[in-house]
Amino acid sequence: MRAQILRVLQQNSFGVLELCDVFRIRQSAMSHHLKILFDAGLVTKRREGTTIYYRRTLNNPESDVKSMQTTLFRCLDHATIDHSLLDRLKLVNNQRTNASISFFNANAKRFEANQDLIAGWSGYGEAVEHLLEENHTQTDSVLEVGPGYGQFLKKLSMTFEQVIALDSSSEMLEQCLQSAKTQDLRNIEFIVGDTTLALKRKMQVNCVSLNMVLHHNPSPYQIISDCAALLAPGGVLLVTDLCSHNQEWAKLNCGDLWLGFDPAEISQWTRDAGLTVGASLYLAQRNGFRVQLRHFIKPALTHSNTEPDNPTKNLRK
Repeated sequence: MRAQILRVLQQNSFGVLELCDVFRIRQSAMSHHLKILFDAGLVTKRREGTTIYYRRTLNNPESDVKSMQTTLFRCLDHATIDHSLLDRLKLVNNQRTNASISFFNANAKRFEANQDLIAGWSGYGEAVEHLLEENHTQTDSVLEVGPGYGQFLKKLSMTFEQVIALDSSSEMLEQCLQSAKTQDLRNIEFIVGDTTLALKRKMQVNCVSLNMVLHHNPSPYQIISDCAALLAPGGVLLVTDLCSHNQEWAKLNCGDLWLGFDPAEISQWTRDAGLTVGASLYLAQRNGFRVQLRHFIKPALTHSNTEPDNPTKNLRK
């Protein structure tokens, strides 16, 4: 049971009640297992309002223990996971997703005003644009996931030949589309959907932007993994999001699923997805919030990654 719990906590944080639903056991039994795992240093917990979320420990301060822990997690992650658990995990994530989509569809017209209470584009947008200018080399195509009201789209439209705006909320995407029309931005394709749809369409782009998206997403690790798969070799992932905070009201007013993230957490997710950590910038915002601007790179293909020349094949040609 504890091994399966650690397996499930590989990619996401879950509350006790969510884990009870996934494993179909009583809350007292789940709390018992989690306490043992926590005391062993294998999971960490974080309180967000009235809910405590658990996830696997990223970095154990004791080097010997960290090495053993890394080996344990690697073995667990190669083990199969019961299909019934996967189905119930999917149900939990769908519930989170539906709640987020419902919020944005209902609050599309006033979301920007609510967001300004935390971190409006005017407070960090110029720094994001500068980060893009300094750290991209390929200009064919870019995907912005969750473009909001399209504040970043003008810069992306000027920088890349093709821009794709992807949002699971049709109401938010309509707001974004109208903003693009007002600015006469013509090289943008608007798609209702998520990164799963983008993968099904076999998109491959030179840059992906996740601007204030992760804290609205039911599975931040998964969306980063999807974005890494969508990047062409040498491509860039730009992540802008809140640092960890304890202001629970953000969930009610802005539809946040998570109260920000520890920078080490995002770094670990991107490394697990095969990306290299690049530049980082941290900016203070109003009401005590802090924003992290992160840049990650998908390694370019090397000669050893490509198919070697075949002289016989060339001769046959």
